[in-house]
Amino acid sequence: MDYISGDVIAKGVNLHFYRTGGGKPPMVLLHGVTDDGLCWTPIADVLAAKYDVIMVDLRGHGKSEAPDDGYTLTVMAGEVAALIKELKLEKPIIIGHSMGAITAITLAGLFPDVARAIVLEDPPPFWMVKKTDKGESPTPNPLALWIESNKRKTKEDLFGEVHAGNPGWAEAEMEPWVNSKLRYSPKIVKMVSMDDLPSMDFETLVKSISCPALMLTADTVKGAIVGEKDAAVLKQGVTQLEVVHIDGAGHNIRRDQFEKYMEVVQAFLTKIA
Repeated sequence: MDYISGDVIAKGVNLHFYRTGGGKPPMVLLHGVTDDGLCWTPIADVLAAKYDVIMVDLRGHGKSEAPDDGYTLTVMAGEVAALIKELKLEKPIIIGHSMGAITAITLAGLFPDVARAIVLEDPPPFWMVKKTDKGESPTPNPLALWIESNKRKTKEDLFGEVHAGNPGWAEAEMEPWVNSKLRYSPKIVKMVSMDDLPSMDFETLVKSISCPALMLTADTVKGAIVGEKDAAVLKQGVTQLEVVHIDGAGHNIRRDQFEKYMEVVQAFLTKIA
């Protein structure tokens, strides 16, 4: 389908977005690190029947601006909240994957009146990081190395990688994934360190989340990153959180098990309508 394409200035940063339009209830989709807005295309094509779907290129991704610094959860959540305000979206549903999911959690905690509901696809369990706990990341960080290495790959290299690593993905997922790797700025490697994590009080933040919430988890043996203990701890703070496990999927739940993902998400959306 054809999308409306546009830009807004959100807290001084130009953010690009794609939108299905139509005067329907708004829904904002937040991608994971190295993806971008158009990676949501298969989901948007389904949900556009009932929602005005806005697919955002987060800072440093897609066609959005790539500032030199500020690649933190609090900054990104503030920018998404500003985009929602600039577009005059009334209580949008926010769906996020990975980095986009933890950004949605942060936004819902910092700005509890903004979202109608949040849907979280395998977010990194940063709520398990204790305040002031600096932690020690592997050096060199494998994710950082992969982010940097993609900028040396051709489109053909990337297609070979995604086909070999994810043979079960639909073809509609492949090209947006590849194109997103060609578009992001190398500056997004700064997201790996998440410099604001040691100062964030997630225990307090998640207790401020008042909207309906759904988290989808998957098989850690297949690469999913939220385990049962992580989910249980988050649910202690977000008591209204629904947790649904989808078998046969890894970190990219919607790409690995599209039909089951849509079934669970649409059931949740019907419930909160």
